[in-house]
Amino acid sequence: MADSDVLTFPPVELAPDEELARVVRDAPIVRDAVRLAGWTGVREVTGQGLLTDGDARAAVTELGLDPARLRLLWVVAVNGRLLDVTPGKTARPGPGMTDPMEFWDGVVMDVLDRTEEGLTGSRVVDEHLTEILATIYSVREGMPMANLAGGILQAHEVGCGAQQSELRRLRMTLPGELAEAMALLEYCGLIELTADLVRLTEPGVWAVRRDLLREGHDAPSLGEIAAFAGHTAGELIEAMLTGRASASAATLWLERRAPEDAARELIKIASSGNAAQRGTAGTILEELGPEAEQAVREALGEPMMWRYAAAWLGVRDLDAPALGEGDGAWVAVDTLAALLYLGAPIDSVAHFDILGEDLLTLVPEMGRADHPDALAVLEMLGRHHPDPLIAKTARKTAMKVRSRP
Repeated sequence: MADSDVLTFPPVELAPDEELARVVRDAPIVRDAVRLAGWTGVREVTGQGLLTDGDARAAVTELGLDPARLRLLWVVAVNGRLLDVTPGKTARPGPGMTDPMEFWDGVVMDVLDRTEEGLTGSRVVDEHLTEILATIYSVREGMPMANLAGGILQAHEVGCGAQQSELRRLRMTLPGELAEAMALLEYCGLIELTADLVRLTEPGVWAVRRDLLREGHDAPSLGEIAAFAGHTAGELIEAMLTGRASASAATLWLERRAPEDAARELIKIASSGNAAQRGTAGTILEELGPEAEQAVREALGEPMMWRYAAAWLGVRDLDAPALGEGDGAWVAVDTLAALLYLGAPIDSVAHFDILGEDLLTLVPEMGRADHPDALAVLEMLGRHHPDPLIAKTARKTAMKVRSRP
């Protein structure tokens, strides 16, 4: 997964493991899977490892199960080792739920894996189910069903290129399909419905977070980042640069400070630090709104920060000095110089994509930029950039810089 694909989610407070394990055992899907396994005992199954048609009808009748959910319950029971299916096609009791949370993680994976075959009865909901759960995860106080339906329609239009005729049909059918899908997810123990609001259950939060982490996203628990809230700006930036803290830690850090105080702390580090520290501080500053204006305006007098301060003010439609072409080249040098201080191997074009297609036209200007790292950046481009034209231009420009009196 590329860095640009990594999403940052707000920190969540996880329930204690003992409470989660208790709630997991009470989830309807888990209770029914345990009942089904107990009812099955030792029994011959089909060549596909499923109950025979006769046994399936008997299980539905005797246990009072929804026949549409029987296949899912069987998958949960077998994959969760409540039942073992032997090579001789006999089902027999398995070791059971040895670790409730690992069992629960498997249940949720079984549920999500069924979307390709058709889980909820709605093709559109199945197609966007992971996005739906991630959206609900982001809004812990609950999300109105109407908003959720609107988000699905928008995602389907933008992400799947849905035609207007299909969207018109979906506007009529999606609310009912979504209600049925949410009822199934409630049965699965992932969500709870209160009036028109849908939110994740505590085990749902745990499971969706685990799935987001598996996909490489930034989804911290509140406990993991709480300590960073008390750090200085310098300590926070160092932790982010070394990978010990994520963007979520920075968000919490900002929440615990007045905007102007936070901005001044960050600007102090950025003004005196290297390009990597400056870039990280600038990224955190971008989260602040106009309330930090006075502190950022003071940074217009800092040689290493005034361009960033001017851009920050301008983006927020606040009075700011104009930036010229030479300033753009200076910022380009500073942006690429961060790679020199991070110490990571520069071995792919992805490292240079941050400047997009403008890099070739910027390189000659970078040679004229009054930046302490300009020569080092040009030499880096000359040695490592995969585009031969950009690398050659950087080498020529570096030669001119070295020969300058």
